Amino acid sequence: MYAKCSRMDAAEKMFDEMPERNLVTWNSMVVGLLQNKFFDRAVLVFSEVLKRDSIVPDEVTFSSALSACGNNGSSEFGRQVHGLVVKSNLMTSSYVKNSLLDMYCKCGSLDDALRQFQTSGVRDVVTWNVMMMGFVHNDKFEEACHYLSFMRSEDMIPDEVSFSTALHATASISAMSQGTSIHNQILKSGFANSNCIGSALIMMYAKCGSLTDATRAFEEIEGRTVVCWSAMITAFQQHGRADQAIEMFEDMLAEGTKPDYITLVSLLSACSHAGRVDEGYLYFNSMSKIYGINPGHEHYACMVDLLGRAGRLDEAKKFIESMPIKADSTVWGALLGACSNHRNLEMGREAADRLFELQPDNPGNYVLLSNMYSHEGRLKEADEVRRLMSVNGIKKEPGCSWVDIKSTTFVFTSHDRSHAMTREIYEMLGQLEELVKRKGYIPQVQFAVNSIGEYKERNLWHHSERLALVFALLTLPNGAPVRIKKNLRTCGDCHTVMKFASDIYKREIVVRDVNRFHRFTDGQCSCGDYW
Repeated sequence: MYAKCSRMDAAEKMFDEMPERNLVTWNSMVVGLLQNKFFDRAVLVFSEVLKRDSIVPDEVTFSSALSACGNNGSSEFGRQVHGLVVKSNLMTSSYVKNSLLDMYCKCGSLDDALRQFQTSGVRDVVTWNVMMMGFVHNDKFEEACHYLSFMRSEDMIPDEVSFSTALHATASISAMSQGTSIHNQILKSGFANSNCIGSALIMMYAKCGSLTDATRAFEEIEGRTVVCWSAMITAFQQHGRADQAIEMFEDMLAEGTKPDYITLVSLLSACSHAGRVDEGYLYFNSMSKIYGINPGHEHYACMVDLLGRAGRLDEAKKFIESMPIKADSTVWGALLGACSNHRNLEMGREAADRLFELQPDNPGNYVLLSNMYSHEGRLKEADEVRRLMSVNGIKKEPGCSWVDIKSTTFVFTSHDRSHAMTREIYEMLGQLEELVKRKGYIPQVQFAVNSIGEYKERNLWHHSERLALVFALLTLPNGAPVRIKKNLRTCGDCHTVMKFASDIYKREIVVRDVNRFHRFTDGQCSCGDYW
């Protein structure tokens, strides 16, 4: 009872006072610690069980221990537990097998997980779900989608968790055609009214760039939970629709649904991307006072981002210094991004130094600081930052963009000439350059940070998202929306070109970069150039 009420202090006191403890008692402690996310302590209690000669662990004990190992990344101890499971003849228990599979997946040991999956004999729907979630956890999104098909081919009927996991996978790779195919399967399977699936559908359509379909999915859900509301608020936020996000939040309150931790992260992020500083402060201050939610690192990061985007860098710095919890990489990252946008090199250097300590292997922080030095003409310092990257063995992730044409994904890198239509692509690119210049386009060469002299402008025109754009214009039907995905933040010059292109070709162009969506129509972007 105490454990389920999240009172592990009282549960442990009761446990310590017991004159005799049997297996059920020990299991209650291990399970309680696991459910309350005290994973290290759950492992320690399990270790104590093993020392008791009078106590023989059962499937509940082993399954809970394996789950704790998976959640705290203790793969070495998890393997030892695996050995004990074999010795105890419990490998026939689906409960234990599924926990073992989950442990290997969460510890990043996919080969071991696959070996267990393939030799597990009879597989139930949970076994398939755990394997699919393991692929998602390890960023193997296409494999997760394939396993839904494999599952059906073996006459295993997917449940709502199966479909929800597959939708998460398709959302992560913006695979719209796969997502709509899964949606059709959901409708045939009778799970359309599930809140779990409804929120996953909202997320899938939103991340694939179709806010209209996301909204339709939300409207079709009956008895919406906070998860569904949060998914829709997040969708509006990602697409630069701050007004709708705030309106959706107020509608949620009016219907009597209390926001949770995630809801408020999305709401504050929406305020940040729209420059709504006063409203952001209002919602942040209401978290603990009205909703009983203590702000976490994500909320503080949103507030720093909110102030930083508005150019209030000194206020953002003071906000960090006043935080009751130690600022993590998300908070300092928000400040570094703001310093980059507003050309505050001194404060940016301080934020970068903090990030080098917290995230020594993150190339993005080094690149951002190097670019800041380059923009200020301090090339020697910029080269020094890049040399530091090389010394530490850190490589910048190469930028790429991709578009889906008739269920086929086409990937482009900067200066790419590997495609069959390369000649047509570069001819079309030249035409686009002429057209946007007639419209008043002036190249922003500060975004060509790795080029010099006359090559700066040419380098801009070979950015991957522009190649993806002209390829889509060449191959998609007239009037069809263009949806481009990019693994890095899109640059300001490409942002300008996309605005011109949407007006010239009368197309809706949606660019999903690493941070958010940009929806270009009639020469304007949904972000209002505030990003």
